[in-house]
Amino acid sequence: MAAAVTFLLLLLSLFSISYCAPTYSGSIPPNFTASNFHYVDQSGDFLRSVNRTYTAAIANPQPTSPSFYLVVYHSASRTVVWTANRNKPISKSGQLVLSFTGITVSDDSGVPVWSTPPIVSTVASLQLLDSGNLVLLDRFNKTLWQSFDFPTDTLVAGQRFPIGGSLIASENSANFSEGGYTFKLTSDDGLLQWQNLTYYRLLMDSRSIINSNQPISYLMVNGSGLYLFGDQGSGVAVQVLITAAAVDSDYRILKMTNDGYLSVTRYTKTNRNWVTDFTTPGDSCRTAFSCGKIGLCSSGACSCPAGFRGDRKEKAGCSPSDNLLSLPESCGGNGTQLRSNSSENYVYIPLGNGMKYYPNDFRNPTRNGVNLSACEDLCSANCACLAFFHGNPSGSCYLQQNHLGSFISSSSDGADDTSGFIKAISSSQNQDNNSSSAFPVAGLILLPASGILLISIFAIWMCRKSRNNTKNSKSKKLIDNSGSEDLELFSIAGLPVRFDHEDLVEATTDFSTQIGSGGFGTVYKGVLRDKTVVAVKKITALGAQGKKEFGTEIAIIGNIHHVNLVKLKGFCAHGRERFLVYEYMSRGSLDRTLFGSGPPLEWQERFEIAVGTARGLAYLHNGCEHKIIHCDVKPENILLSDNMQVKISDFGLSKLLSPEQSGLFTTMRGTRGYLAPEWLTNAAISDKTDVYSYGMVLLELIQGRKNCVQAPSHSSGNPTTSTDGRSSGSSGSRTRARSHARARAFYFPLHALEMHEEGRYLDLVEPRLAGRVTRGEAEKLVKVALCCLHEDPSVRPTMANVVGMLEGVLPVGEPRLDSLNFLRFYGQRFTEPSMAGSGVEVELPSGFMVTANDSSSSPSMSMNSFSYMSSQQVSGPR
Repeated sequence: MAAAVTFLLLLLSLFSISYCAPTYSGSIPPNFTASNFHYVDQSGDFLRSVNRTYTAAIANPQPTSPSFYLVVYHSASRTVVWTANRNKPISKSGQLVLSFTGITVSDDSGVPVWSTPPIVSTVASLQLLDSGNLVLLDRFNKTLWQSFDFPTDTLVAGQRFPIGGSLIASENSANFSEGGYTFKLTSDDGLLQWQNLTYYRLLMDSRSIINSNQPISYLMVNGSGLYLFGDQGSGVAVQVLITAAAVDSDYRILKMTNDGYLSVTRYTKTNRNWVTDFTTPGDSCRTAFSCGKIGLCSSGACSCPAGFRGDRKEKAGCSPSDNLLSLPESCGGNGTQLRSNSSENYVYIPLGNGMKYYPNDFRNPTRNGVNLSACEDLCSANCACLAFFHGNPSGSCYLQQNHLGSFISSSSDGADDTSGFIKAISSSQNQDNNSSSAFPVAGLILLPASGILLISIFAIWMCRKSRNNTKNSKSKKLIDNSGSEDLELFSIAGLPVRFDHEDLVEATTDFSTQIGSGGFGTVYKGVLRDKTVVAVKKITALGAQGKKEFGTEIAIIGNIHHVNLVKLKGFCAHGRERFLVYEYMSRGSLDRTLFGSGPPLEWQERFEIAVGTARGLAYLHNGCEHKIIHCDVKPENILLSDNMQVKISDFGLSKLLSPEQSGLFTTMRGTRGYLAPEWLTNAAISDKTDVYSYGMVLLELIQGRKNCVQAPSHSSGNPTTSTDGRSSGSSGSRTRARSHARARAFYFPLHALEMHEEGRYLDLVEPRLAGRVTRGEAEKLVKVALCCLHEDPSVRPTMANVVGMLEGVLPVGEPRLDSLNFLRFYGQRFTEPSMAGSGVEVELPSGFMVTANDSSSSPSMSMNSFSYMSSQQVSGPR
């Protein structure tokens, strides 16, 4: 018996020991699995940096919390500086798996909740560097992914924080999920925001010193301070004076706190605690939610405005004092032009004089030049509006949408002439309606017989009239909606602005200024009543597109917001016609600038266009709730503003188009010259299809002309010179010269591949830029373009990786020649003499189509088209 007990205890001890996994130092190879349960004796720690400053772990924020996260923390203080699955915590049994393709964090059931982006190369190791950077490396020690590129709410000493980056505060100390406060870095300043509303700027702090007017490139905190570095190595543009570091520590972190402050703290070795060296804003009332919803902050103390009382349901915030009034819920989105239910009667509670709402200082009014009543009507018509501010006599109208923060007393901050009003719903109206509805019954009982007879006759007449009106209404509805069905669905929450047809007729002066045309219809320039310049696209022949599908697609496209995507401002459905209203891009499409006769784009401008386009596509592929495959990436769909801002247009339109619109290709969609090989093999279309098209566009950016052109020989410039150099005035010689020119049709992708093999990258750059481009700059773009053109979609990089390569975050990939040999076949087919027959169209295997004629110019380009669309455009499904 004793032996059996001893054996059982031995088994139990072995079982428990099997879960006491060792903590690695420096790096871990693939095929590694970790969970808090496996590393419970190490508090979830599974990897430490070599100098032990940082630790990677599967840990919970507090001992009593059931939520666990993949984190990197400062070892001495256990302060978390980076979190992976912050919005999707796991339990102690949830696992981290390191494989040859990246990191995956899964819940108890094995469902992934977070993973690194797709990685092209094979992962050789996971390393935690002494800087606190968690990185994936290949066998050549090249970085494939790093946590520094995806900061959460903290920056550690020495970490670069580029413009466009965001630090999003946690919900609270026990919950690492994203909260309401954000710090964003722009080229001009650092913005502190709450629910996307700016309430403070870093340069407003008196300790900020501007050293130069150079655009900001990145931010960094180190042992001596907080610095904003200028663009192109121009040095420190802005520095923030903070307390000098103590002798016993030079370790600092910058953090966006969950109560809305940006702080720099320093860890002291002697006392083993954190000391705050810098925090902004200095005014405790400056943070947007300091006193909760509709709370009033004054000298750091919270109260409620007149007409409001403390909300018992919320820890902080106020609600109407009148029990018959309640605050409405926002419908989300921008809610513009979405009429509220007629049964709802809004009441507006004035905030009184001397009240200020900080976000109004950092944005333009929703509408200018309107009176108080018109401003109120705008809020009532907007289901996302929770309050409004009106300026007198300026007529400015600010709508507060979706979220409502705290207010302050502006008496000490310079009172203005703006009055605030909070939207509320009155419940007394329903009671009045109920009581009034009972009145006719009582009246009929008390009225004499003659009165009842008169009322009966009146009721019969009203009934007949109502029936006739209903019949006429249905008949009219059938006529109006013969091609579009019931359009009421378009007025649902979350959709962009629905314009009336009359509004667009007025904006475009009856569609008089045409700025583009193509297979989808026509684009017109318009000016809305608020003076906003827009581009109105009239789409025809939508086929059998139903109201539900159209409304759904508009909702999806309208809710996509990215700096490199053209914004859809609204839409209109009028009979069989559909109109899309876009923001106006003053310089039109890239093809006009790139292929036009004006001065050439400088190399830096081309590079920024390449990066901006890649960022926009990466967002469509990975950043949207619904993945969107553009299917028609080309210069005509890349738009530019006067300041060379880059935006992609016509994304997500594929679901709005019928197969009948594929006039040029019946089995494939896209634009000739940019079609990926998989279109021809009936293979599945994926986001890698856009990557191929992007590679073609990148080559055109490099050379400054179309990839598929007919380049005449030198002798073809003189029609009287024969192919053997002898002068002749005969028509036969001229014909032979033209035929020779046609035989030298030029396919640039093949030329780019050949020059890559020879290392002659500068030969590919547009000649007008000679001497202004370095070999390294050209090599980078050529290699990225060729990687995008791989015949096998699986070996093409993702657009996210393309962005990383262009920005220098990821090493530039090496093109695989075995996956590019198809370009030689395409190039031979394109340039062979058999295509030299006059007027003969030759369709190439890749979908390119060229017409052999006597012109030596490039294939047709719409130089006068403001290309929100192209005559050769046919979008595909996503």
